[in-house]
Amino acid sequence: MDDPIGGLADGLAMVADAWPIDPRGFHVDVDTLGHAELVSLNNTIGALRRRVEAVHARVASEIARQSRPELGSEGLAKKNGYRSPAVLIAATTGTTIGDAARLVAVGDATAPRRTFSGADAPARHPHVAEALSDGRIGMPAASVIISMLDRVALRAGLEERDQAERMLCAQAEGLALDQVGKVVARAEAWLDPDGLEPQEHQFRGERSLLMFERGGMVHLTAKLDPESAAPVKAAIEAIVTAEFRSERAGAGGAGTDEANEDGARGAGGHGVGDHGSGTGAAPVVSSADAHMPRRTLPQRQADALVLLAAHLLGCDSADHPIEGATVIVRVALADLRDGTGSATIDGIDRPVSIATARRLAASGGVIPWVLGARGEILDWGRRRRLFTPTQRLALAERDGGCAMCGLPPGMTKAHHIRWWARDAGPTDLDNGILLCETCHHRIHDNGWEIRIEGRGVDGRVWFIPPPHVNPGRVPRLGGKARFGWAA
Repeated sequence: MDDPIGGLADGLAMVADAWPIDPRGFHVDVDTLGHAELVSLNNTIGALRRRVEAVHARVASEIARQSRPELGSEGLAKKNGYRSPAVLIAATTGTTIGDAARLVAVGDATAPRRTFSGADAPARHPHVAEALSDGRIGMPAASVIISMLDRVALRAGLEERDQAERMLCAQAEGLALDQVGKVVARAEAWLDPDGLEPQEHQFRGERSLLMFERGGMVHLTAKLDPESAAPVKAAIEAIVTAEFRSERAGAGGAGTDEANEDGARGAGGHGVGDHGSGTGAAPVVSSADAHMPRRTLPQRQADALVLLAAHLLGCDSADHPIEGATVIVRVALADLRDGTGSATIDGIDRPVSIATARRLAASGGVIPWVLGARGEILDWGRRRRLFTPTQRLALAERDGGCAMCGLPPGMTKAHHIRWWARDAGPTDLDNGILLCETCHHRIHDNGWEIRIEGRGVDGRVWFIPPPHVNPGRVPRLGGKARFGWAA
Protein backbone atom coordinates (compact mmCIF):
# COMPACT_ATOMS: atom_id res chain seq x y z
CA MET A 1 0.00 0.00 0.00
CA ASP A 2 2.23 2.82 -1.29
CA ASP A 3 -0.26 5.65 -0.82
CA PRO A 4 -3.19 4.65 1.41
CA ILE A 5 -4.69 8.12 1.52
CA GLY A 6 -4.46 8.39 -2.26
CA GLY A 7 -6.40 5.14 -2.53
CA LEU A 8 -9.12 6.50 -0.26
CA ALA A 9 -9.29 9.71 -2.26
CA ASP A 10 -9.66 7.71 -5.48
CA GLY A 11 -12.45 5.66 -3.92
CA LEU A 12 -14.28 8.74 -2.72
CA ALA A 13 -13.95 10.29 -6.16
CA MET A 14 -15.50 7.16 -7.68
CA VAL A 15 -18.49 7.49 -5.34
CA ALA A 16 -18.89 11.14 -6.29
CA ASP A 17 -18.72 10.29 -10.00
CA ALA A 18 -21.32 7.51 -9.59
CA TRP A 19 -23.77 9.83 -7.80
CA PRO A 20 -25.77 11.84 -10.38
CA ILE A 21 -25.92 15.63 -10.11
CA ASP A 22 -29.02 17.76 -10.71
CA PRO A 23 -29.01 20.92 -12.90
CA ARG A 24 -28.20 23.04 -9.82
CA GLY A 25 -24.97 21.12 -9.25
CA PHE A 26 -26.17 19.20 -6.19
CA HIS A 27 -26.14 15.42 -5.80
CA VAL A 28 -29.68 14.11 -6.25
CA ASP A 29 -31.64 12.31 -3.52
CA VAL A 30 -31.17 8.56 -3.39
CA ASP A 31 -34.88 7.89 -3.83
CA THR A 32 -34.76 9.50 -7.30
CA LEU A 33 -32.08 7.11 -8.64
CA GLY A 34 -32.90 4.43 -11.18
CA HIS A 35 -31.97 0.77 -10.87
CA ALA A 36 -28.69 1.03 -12.78
CA GLU A 37 -27.66 4.16 -10.89
CA LEU A 38 -28.39 2.55 -7.50
CA VAL A 39 -26.39 -0.56 -8.36
CA SER A 40 -23.46 1.52 -9.63
CA LEU A 41 -23.50 3.70 -6.52
CA ASN A 42 -23.71 0.67 -4.23
CA ASN A 43 -20.76 -0.95 -6.01
CA THR A 44 -18.56 2.13 -5.64
CA ILE A 45 -19.49 2.59 -1.99
CA GLY A 46 -18.56 -1.07 -1.42
CA ALA A 47 -15.18 -0.50 -3.09
CA LEU A 48 -14.58 2.59 -0.93
CA ARG A 49 -15.52 0.69 2.22
CA ARG A 50 -13.07 -2.08 1.41
CA ARG A 51 -10.29 0.46 0.86
CA VAL A 52 -11.11 2.11 4.20
CA GLU A 53 -10.97 -1.29 5.92
CA ALA A 54 -7.55 -1.97 4.38
CA VAL A 55 -6.18 1.31 5.72
CA HIS A 56 -7.88 0.79 9.08
CA ALA A 57 -6.31 -2.66 9.42
CA ARG A 58 -2.85 -1.16 8.98
CA VAL A 59 -3.61 1.57 11.53
CA ALA A 60 -5.01 -1.00 14.00
CA SER A 61 -1.90 -3.13 13.60
CA GLU A 62 0.34 -0.17 14.41
CA ILE A 63 -1.83 0.73 17.44
CA ALA A 64 -1.35 -2.84 18.67
CA ARG A 65 2.40 -2.69 18.02
CA GLN A 66 2.71 0.49 20.03
CA SER A 67 0.57 -1.06 22.80
CA ARG A 68 2.48 -4.34 23.15
CA PRO A 69 2.66 -5.70 26.74
CA GLU A 70 6.38 -5.12 27.27
CA LEU A 71 5.77 -1.36 27.07
CA GLY A 72 3.67 -1.53 30.23
CA SER A 73 1.97 1.73 31.18
CA GLU A 74 3.84 3.53 28.40
CA GLY A 75 1.92 1.57 25.77
CA LEU A 76 -0.37 3.58 23.53
CA ALA A 77 -3.64 1.97 24.65
CA LYS A 78 -2.94 2.21 28.38
CA LYS A 79 -1.70 5.78 28.11
CA ASN A 80 -5.07 6.64 26.58
CA GLY A 81 -7.02 4.89 29.34
CA TYR A 82 -7.76 1.55 27.65
CA ARG A 83 -6.66 -1.87 28.88
CA SER A 84 -5.86 -3.20 25.40
CA PRO A 85 -5.59 -2.00 21.80
CA ALA A 86 -8.73 -3.96 20.87
CA VAL A 87 -10.74 -2.12 23.53
CA LEU A 88 -9.36 1.23 22.29
CA ILE A 89 -10.31 0.47 18.68
CA ALA A 90 -13.74 -0.91 19.61
CA ALA A 91 -14.59 2.09 21.79
CA THR A 92 -13.50 4.66 19.24
CA THR A 93 -15.13 3.02 16.20
CA GLY A 94 -18.31 1.63 17.79
CA THR A 95 -17.56 -1.99 16.91
CA THR A 96 -17.17 -5.06 19.12
CA ILE A 97 -13.93 -6.05 20.83
CA GLY A 98 -13.90 -9.25 18.79
CA ASP A 99 -14.18 -7.32 15.51
CA ALA A 100 -11.42 -4.97 16.67
CA ALA A 101 -9.16 -7.92 17.50
CA ARG A 102 -9.80 -9.39 14.04
CA LEU A 103 -8.94 -6.03 12.48
CA VAL A 104 -5.61 -6.03 14.35
CA ALA A 105 -4.91 -9.63 13.24
CA VAL A 106 -5.58 -8.77 9.59
CA GLY A 107 -3.32 -5.73 9.85
CA ASP A 108 -0.52 -7.80 11.39
CA ALA A 109 -0.82 -10.45 8.68
CA THR A 110 -0.88 -8.01 5.75
CA ALA A 111 1.65 -5.37 6.86
CA PRO A 112 5.23 -5.43 5.47
CA ARG A 113 7.69 -6.96 7.93
CA ARG A 114 11.26 -6.24 8.93
CA THR A 115 13.76 -9.02 9.58
CA PHE A 116 16.22 -9.15 12.49
CA SER A 117 18.88 -7.84 10.13
CA GLY A 118 16.77 -4.77 9.43
CA ALA A 119 15.90 -5.76 5.86
CA ASP A 120 12.38 -5.31 4.55
CA ALA A 121 10.30 -8.46 4.05
CA PRO A 122 6.91 -9.01 2.39
CA ALA A 123 3.72 -9.40 4.37
CA ARG A 124 3.06 -12.75 5.99
CA HIS A 125 0.07 -13.17 3.64
CA PRO A 126 1.03 -11.20 0.52
CA HIS A 127 -1.91 -12.27 -1.68
CA VAL A 128 -4.42 -11.19 0.98
CA ALA A 129 -2.50 -7.95 1.47
CA GLU A 130 -2.64 -7.17 -2.26
CA ALA A 131 -6.34 -8.03 -2.60
CA LEU A 132 -7.18 -6.00 0.49
CA SER A 133 -5.12 -3.00 -0.63
CA ASP A 134 -6.70 -3.07 -4.10
CA GLY A 135 -10.18 -3.13 -2.59
CA ARG A 136 -11.03 -6.49 -4.17
CA ILE A 137 -11.90 -8.12 -0.83
CA GLY A 138 -12.96 -6.65 2.50
CA MET A 139 -11.62 -7.09 6.01
CA PRO A 140 -14.13 -9.83 7.04
CA ALA A 141 -13.19 -12.04 4.06
CA ALA A 142 -9.49 -11.37 4.65
CA SER A 143 -9.90 -12.39 8.30
CA VAL A 144 -11.59 -15.69 7.38
CA ILE A 145 -8.86 -16.57 4.86
CA ILE A 146 -6.00 -15.60 7.18
CA SER A 147 -7.46 -17.49 10.17
CA MET A 148 -7.74 -20.69 8.14
CA LEU A 149 -4.23 -20.40 6.69
CA ASP A 150 -2.79 -19.84 10.16
CA ARG A 151 -4.65 -22.90 11.52
CA VAL A 152 -3.08 -25.22 8.96
CA ALA A 153 0.36 -23.55 8.87
CA LEU A 154 2.10 -26.43 10.67
CA ARG A 155 0.36 -29.21 8.72
CA ALA A 156 0.31 -27.94 5.12
CA GLY A 157 3.22 -27.21 2.82
CA LEU A 158 4.31 -23.67 2.01
CA GLU A 159 3.64 -24.07 -1.71
CA GLU A 160 0.14 -25.45 -1.13
CA ARG A 161 -0.70 -22.66 1.32
CA ASP A 162 0.49 -20.04 -1.14
CA GLN A 163 -1.60 -21.61 -3.91
CA ALA A 164 -4.69 -21.72 -1.68
CA GLU A 165 -4.21 -18.11 -0.55
CA ARG A 166 -3.92 -16.86 -4.12
CA MET A 167 -6.97 -18.82 -5.31
CA LEU A 168 -9.10 -17.87 -2.32
CA CYS A 169 -8.37 -14.16 -2.80
CA ALA A 170 -9.42 -14.42 -6.43
CA GLN A 171 -12.57 -16.40 -5.65
CA ALA A 172 -13.66 -14.27 -2.67
CA GLU A 173 -14.03 -11.19 -4.86
CA GLY A 174 -17.75 -10.46 -5.20
CA LEU A 175 -18.92 -13.20 -2.81
CA ALA A 176 -20.95 -12.68 0.36
CA LEU A 177 -19.11 -13.57 3.56
CA ASP A 178 -21.10 -16.75 4.20
CA GLN A 179 -20.24 -17.94 0.68
CA VAL A 180 -16.57 -17.15 1.32
CA GLY A 181 -16.78 -19.28 4.48
CA LYS A 182 -17.98 -22.28 2.47
CA VAL A 183 -15.13 -21.99 -0.02
CA VAL A 184 -12.59 -21.54 2.78
CA ALA A 185 -13.89 -24.68 4.52
CA ARG A 186 -13.33 -26.70 1.33
CA ALA A 187 -9.86 -25.23 0.93
CA GLU A 188 -8.98 -26.14 4.53
CA ALA A 189 -10.04 -29.74 3.89
CA TRP A 190 -7.77 -29.81 0.82
CA LEU A 191 -4.83 -28.37 2.75
CA ASP A 192 -5.28 -30.49 5.87
CA PRO A 193 -7.40 -33.61 5.15
CA ASP A 194 -5.90 -35.43 8.14
CA GLY A 195 -7.33 -32.77 10.44
CA LEU A 196 -10.93 -33.60 9.56
CA GLU A 197 -11.34 -36.91 11.37
CA PRO A 198 -10.13 -35.69 14.80
CA GLN A 199 -12.47 -32.69 14.53
CA GLU A 200 -15.36 -34.95 13.55
CA HIS A 201 -14.71 -37.15 16.58
CA GLN A 202 -14.90 -34.04 18.73
CA PHE A 203 -18.09 -32.88 17.01
CA ARG A 204 -19.76 -36.26 17.52
CA GLY A 205 -18.99 -35.99 21.22
CA GLU A 206 -20.64 -32.56 21.32
CA ARG A 207 -23.88 -33.53 19.56
CA SER A 208 -26.96 -32.97 21.67
CA LEU A 209 -30.70 -32.44 21.63
CA LEU A 210 -32.34 -30.59 24.52
CA MET A 211 -36.11 -30.72 25.01
CA PHE A 212 -37.96 -28.77 27.68
CA GLU A 213 -41.31 -27.11 28.20
CA ARG A 214 -41.66 -23.45 29.08
CA GLY A 215 -44.64 -21.12 28.87
CA GLY A 216 -46.80 -23.73 27.19
CA MET A 217 -44.30 -24.35 24.36
CA VAL A 218 -41.91 -27.27 23.96
CA HIS A 219 -38.39 -26.08 23.07
CA LEU A 220 -35.92 -28.16 21.07
CA THR A 221 -32.29 -27.11 20.75
CA ALA A 222 -30.05 -29.39 18.69
CA LYS A 223 -26.34 -29.54 17.86
CA LEU A 224 -25.46 -32.12 15.22
CA ASP A 225 -22.18 -33.08 13.61
CA PRO A 226 -22.18 -33.06 9.77
CA GLU A 227 -22.66 -36.82 9.51
CA SER A 228 -25.70 -36.78 11.80
CA ALA A 229 -27.12 -33.59 10.32
CA ALA A 230 -26.99 -34.66 6.67
CA PRO A 231 -30.12 -36.91 6.61
CA VAL A 232 -32.05 -34.58 8.93
CA LYS A 233 -31.31 -31.54 6.78
CA ALA A 234 -32.01 -33.39 3.51
CA ALA A 235 -35.39 -34.69 4.70
CA ILE A 236 -36.63 -31.37 6.13
CA GLU A 237 -35.47 -29.38 3.09
CA ALA A 238 -37.18 -31.87 0.77
CA ILE A 239 -40.52 -31.39 2.53
CA VAL A 240 -40.28 -27.60 2.62
CA THR A 241 -39.14 -27.37 -1.01
CA ALA A 242 -42.01 -29.62 -2.12
CA GLU A 243 -44.49 -27.40 -0.25
CA PHE A 244 -43.23 -24.25 -1.97
CA ARG A 245 -43.46 -25.92 -5.38
CA SER A 246 -46.98 -27.14 -4.66
CA GLU A 247 -48.10 -23.66 -3.64
CA ARG A 248 -46.58 -22.03 -6.72
CA ALA A 249 -48.27 -24.55 -8.99
CA GLY A 250 -51.60 -24.03 -7.19
CA ALA A 251 -51.26 -20.25 -7.50
CA GLY A 252 -50.82 -20.47 -11.28
CA GLY A 253 -47.04 -19.93 -11.23
CA ALA A 254 -44.70 -21.11 -13.93
CA GLY A 255 -44.89 -24.69 -12.78
CA THR A 256 -45.57 -26.44 -16.08
CA ASP A 257 -43.42 -26.91 -19.13
CA GLU A 258 -45.85 -24.82 -21.21
CA ALA A 259 -45.75 -21.91 -18.76
CA ASN A 260 -41.99 -22.09 -18.55
CA GLU A 261 -41.49 -21.71 -22.29
CA ASP A 262 -42.02 -17.94 -22.28
CA GLY A 263 -39.62 -15.04 -22.44
CA ALA A 264 -36.33 -16.33 -21.01
CA ARG A 265 -33.11 -16.11 -23.00
CA GLY A 266 -30.50 -18.82 -22.74
CA ALA A 267 -27.34 -19.73 -24.59
CA GLY A 268 -27.51 -18.63 -28.19
CA GLY A 269 -30.72 -16.65 -27.56
CA HIS A 270 -32.65 -19.57 -26.08
CA GLY A 271 -34.34 -19.81 -22.72
CA VAL A 272 -34.31 -21.87 -19.59
CA GLY A 273 -37.84 -23.07 -20.10
CA ASP A 274 -38.23 -26.79 -19.46
CA HIS A 275 -37.45 -28.48 -16.21
CA GLY A 276 -36.72 -32.06 -15.35
CA SER A 277 -36.87 -34.09 -12.20
CA GLY A 278 -37.33 -32.35 -8.86
CA THR A 279 -36.99 -33.45 -5.27
CA GLY A 280 -39.92 -35.41 -3.90
CA ALA A 281 -43.65 -35.17 -4.29
CA ALA A 282 -45.58 -32.22 -2.90
CA PRO A 283 -47.45 -32.92 0.34
CA VAL A 284 -51.22 -32.63 0.43
CA VAL A 285 -52.49 -29.23 1.60
CA SER A 286 -55.86 -29.39 3.33
CA SER A 287 -58.63 -26.83 2.84
CA ALA A 288 -58.16 -25.72 6.43
CA ASP A 289 -54.52 -24.89 5.73
CA ALA A 290 -55.59 -22.58 2.89
CA HIS A 291 -57.23 -20.21 5.38
CA MET A 292 -54.25 -20.10 7.76
CA PRO A 293 -51.80 -17.16 7.77
CA ARG A 294 -48.82 -17.69 5.50
CA ARG A 295 -46.16 -19.61 7.40
CA THR A 296 -42.60 -18.44 7.78
CA LEU A 297 -39.66 -20.63 6.76
CA PRO A 298 -38.86 -21.58 10.41
CA GLN A 299 -42.52 -22.57 10.89
CA ARG A 300 -42.42 -24.72 7.77
CA GLN A 301 -39.25 -26.43 8.97
CA ALA A 302 -40.87 -27.11 12.35
CA ASP A 303 -43.92 -28.59 10.60
CA ALA A 304 -41.62 -30.75 8.46
CA LEU A 305 -39.97 -32.16 11.59
CA VAL A 306 -43.41 -32.95 13.04
CA LEU A 307 -44.44 -34.65 9.80
CA LEU A 308 -41.31 -36.82 9.81
CA ALA A 309 -41.99 -37.92 13.38
CA ALA A 310 -45.63 -38.67 12.56
CA HIS A 311 -44.63 -40.88 9.63
CA LEU A 312 -42.11 -42.74 11.77
CA LEU A 313 -44.76 -43.40 14.43
CA GLY A 314 -47.02 -45.06 11.89
CA CYS A 315 -48.93 -42.20 10.27
CA ASP A 316 -51.41 -43.74 7.82
CA SER A 317 -51.31 -40.76 5.43
CA ALA A 318 -50.81 -41.81 1.83
CA ASP A 319 -48.52 -38.95 0.85
CA HIS A 320 -44.75 -39.31 0.87
CA PRO A 321 -43.32 -35.78 1.01
CA ILE A 322 -39.68 -36.84 1.12
CA GLU A 323 -39.86 -39.33 -1.73
CA GLY A 324 -36.65 -38.91 -3.68
CA ALA A 325 -34.84 -37.08 -0.88
CA THR A 326 -31.32 -38.47 -0.71
CA VAL A 327 -28.02 -37.72 0.95
CA ILE A 328 -25.26 -37.58 -1.67
CA VAL A 329 -21.63 -38.04 -0.61
CA ARG A 330 -19.08 -36.96 -3.23
CA VAL A 331 -15.61 -38.45 -3.13
CA ALA A 332 -12.78 -39.10 -5.58
CA LEU A 333 -12.17 -42.77 -6.33
CA ALA A 334 -8.46 -42.48 -5.52
CA ASP A 335 -9.23 -40.88 -2.14
CA LEU A 336 -11.82 -43.54 -1.31
CA ARG A 337 -9.40 -46.32 -2.21
CA ASP A 338 -6.37 -44.86 -0.44
CA GLY A 339 -8.14 -43.34 2.56
CA THR A 340 -6.72 -39.90 1.79
CA GLY A 341 -8.25 -36.51 1.02
CA SER A 342 -11.80 -35.58 1.98
CA ALA A 343 -15.40 -35.83 0.80
CA THR A 344 -18.37 -33.49 0.60
CA ILE A 345 -22.05 -33.93 1.42
CA ASP A 346 -24.65 -32.07 -0.63
CA GLY A 347 -26.23 -29.37 1.53
CA ILE A 348 -23.48 -29.44 4.20
CA ASP A 349 -20.83 -26.73 3.93
CA ARG A 350 -18.07 -28.47 5.88
CA PRO A 351 -16.17 -31.30 4.15
CA VAL A 352 -15.90 -34.66 5.94
CA SER A 353 -13.18 -37.25 6.29
CA ILE A 354 -12.92 -40.38 4.16
CA ALA A 355 -13.85 -42.46 7.22
CA THR A 356 -17.12 -40.55 7.54
CA ALA A 357 -17.77 -40.87 3.80
CA ARG A 358 -17.38 -44.66 4.04
CA ARG A 359 -19.81 -44.88 6.97
CA LEU A 360 -22.39 -42.74 5.16
CA ALA A 361 -22.01 -44.75 1.95
CA ALA A 362 -23.05 -47.86 3.88
CA SER A 363 -26.26 -46.23 5.16
CA GLY A 364 -29.73 -46.42 3.66
CA GLY A 365 -30.95 -43.44 1.67
CA VAL A 366 -27.40 -42.34 0.87
CA ILE A 367 -25.89 -42.29 -2.62
CA PRO A 368 -22.10 -42.48 -2.85
CA TRP A 369 -21.11 -40.42 -5.91
CA VAL A 370 -17.64 -41.69 -6.82
CA LEU A 371 -15.76 -39.87 -9.55
CA GLY A 372 -12.94 -41.29 -11.60
CA ALA A 373 -10.10 -39.34 -13.13
CA ARG A 374 -12.47 -38.26 -15.92
CA GLY A 375 -16.16 -37.78 -15.17
CA GLU A 376 -18.26 -39.68 -17.73
CA ILE A 377 -21.79 -38.38 -18.36
CA LEU A 378 -24.93 -39.67 -20.09
CA ASP A 379 -26.47 -37.90 -23.09
CA TRP A 380 -30.07 -38.90 -23.81
CA GLY A 381 -30.50 -36.58 -26.80
CA ARG A 382 -34.12 -36.31 -28.00
CA ARG A 383 -35.17 -39.74 -26.75
CA ARG A 384 -36.23 -38.47 -23.31
CA ARG A 385 -37.74 -35.15 -22.23
CA LEU A 386 -37.09 -35.13 -18.48
CA PHE A 387 -33.60 -35.33 -17.03
CA THR A 388 -32.92 -38.64 -15.33
CA PRO A 389 -31.78 -38.95 -11.70
CA THR A 390 -28.33 -39.95 -12.97
CA GLN A 391 -28.14 -36.84 -15.13
CA ARG A 392 -29.22 -34.70 -12.17
CA LEU A 393 -26.35 -36.19 -10.19
CA ALA A 394 -23.91 -35.25 -12.94
CA LEU A 395 -25.37 -31.73 -13.14
CA ALA A 396 -25.04 -31.40 -9.37
CA GLU A 397 -21.40 -32.43 -9.65
CA ARG A 398 -20.78 -29.72 -12.25
CA ASP A 399 -23.01 -26.96 -10.82
CA GLY A 400 -22.74 -27.77 -7.10
CA GLY A 401 -26.41 -26.81 -6.64
CA CYS A 402 -28.18 -23.75 -8.06
CA ALA A 403 -25.64 -22.53 -10.59
CA MET A 404 -26.70 -18.91 -10.08
CA CYS A 405 -26.95 -18.52 -6.29
CA GLY A 406 -25.35 -21.66 -4.80
CA LEU A 407 -28.35 -23.21 -3.01
CA PRO A 408 -27.97 -26.99 -2.37
CA PRO A 409 -28.90 -29.43 -5.16
CA GLY A 410 -32.00 -30.64 -3.26
CA MET A 411 -33.54 -27.19 -3.67
CA THR A 412 -33.11 -27.10 -7.46
CA LYS A 413 -34.58 -28.50 -10.66
CA ALA A 414 -32.84 -29.55 -13.86
CA HIS A 415 -33.77 -27.16 -16.70
CA HIS A 416 -33.15 -27.20 -20.42
CA ILE A 417 -31.08 -24.24 -21.60
CA ARG A 418 -32.41 -24.57 -25.13
CA TRP A 419 -36.07 -25.46 -24.72
CA TRP A 420 -37.27 -28.94 -25.53
CA ALA A 421 -40.43 -27.97 -27.45
CA ARG A 422 -39.62 -24.60 -29.00
CA ASP A 423 -35.95 -25.12 -29.85
CA ALA A 424 -35.78 -28.93 -30.05
CA GLY A 425 -33.22 -28.78 -27.28
CA PRO A 426 -31.83 -32.19 -26.27
CA THR A 427 -31.96 -33.64 -22.76
CA ASP A 428 -28.18 -33.71 -22.55
CA LEU A 429 -25.83 -32.55 -19.83
CA ASP A 430 -24.45 -29.82 -22.08
CA ASN A 431 -28.00 -28.45 -22.43
CA GLY A 432 -28.91 -28.81 -18.76
CA ILE A 433 -28.47 -26.61 -15.72
CA LEU A 434 -29.56 -26.76 -12.07
CA LEU A 435 -31.50 -23.71 -10.89
CA CYS A 436 -33.62 -22.98 -7.84
CA GLU A 437 -37.13 -21.67 -8.45
CA THR A 438 -36.20 -18.06 -7.68
CA CYS A 439 -33.18 -17.96 -9.99
CA HIS A 440 -35.11 -19.75 -12.73
CA HIS A 441 -37.74 -17.02 -12.68
CA ARG A 442 -35.06 -14.31 -12.49
CA ILE A 443 -33.50 -15.63 -15.70
CA HIS A 444 -36.91 -16.30 -17.21
CA ASP A 445 -38.24 -12.77 -16.58
CA ASN A 446 -35.19 -10.54 -17.01
CA GLY A 447 -33.44 -11.69 -20.16
CA TRP A 448 -30.29 -13.40 -18.86
CA GLU A 449 -28.35 -15.74 -21.14
CA ILE A 450 -26.44 -18.90 -20.18
CA ARG A 451 -23.35 -20.43 -21.75
CA ILE A 452 -21.57 -23.65 -20.83
CA GLU A 453 -17.80 -23.69 -21.33
CA GLY A 454 -16.29 -27.14 -21.63
CA ARG A 455 -18.00 -30.50 -21.29
CA GLY A 456 -18.97 -32.95 -18.58
CA VAL A 457 -18.67 -32.38 -14.86
CA ASP A 458 -15.66 -30.10 -15.43
CA GLY A 459 -17.69 -27.64 -17.52
CA ARG A 460 -18.06 -24.03 -16.34
CA VAL A 461 -21.33 -22.11 -16.30
CA TRP A 462 -21.43 -18.45 -17.34
CA PHE A 463 -24.39 -16.09 -16.91
CA ILE A 464 -24.57 -13.13 -19.31
CA PRO A 465 -26.59 -10.26 -17.82
CA PRO A 466 -29.03 -8.27 -19.94
CA PRO A 467 -28.01 -4.75 -21.06
CA HIS A 468 -30.13 -3.04 -18.42
CA VAL A 469 -28.14 -4.87 -15.70
CA ASN A 470 -24.70 -4.52 -17.29
CA PRO A 471 -24.39 -2.48 -20.52
CA GLY A 472 -21.18 -4.32 -21.38
CA ARG A 473 -22.84 -7.69 -20.70
CA VAL A 474 -19.74 -8.96 -18.88
CA PRO A 475 -20.24 -12.70 -18.17
CA ARG A 476 -20.51 -13.80 -14.53
CA LEU A 477 -19.08 -17.14 -13.47
CA GLY A 478 -21.54 -19.51 -11.80
CA GLY A 479 -21.79 -23.09 -10.62
CA LYS A 480 -19.19 -24.96 -8.60
CA ALA A 481 -16.40 -22.90 -10.17
CA ARG A 482 -17.93 -19.87 -8.42
CA PHE A 483 -19.24 -21.26 -5.14
CA GLY A 484 -17.12 -24.39 -4.66
CA TRP A 485 -13.43 -25.20 -4.35
CA ALA A 486 -11.17 -26.95 -6.84
CA ALA A 487 -7.42 -26.79 -6.27
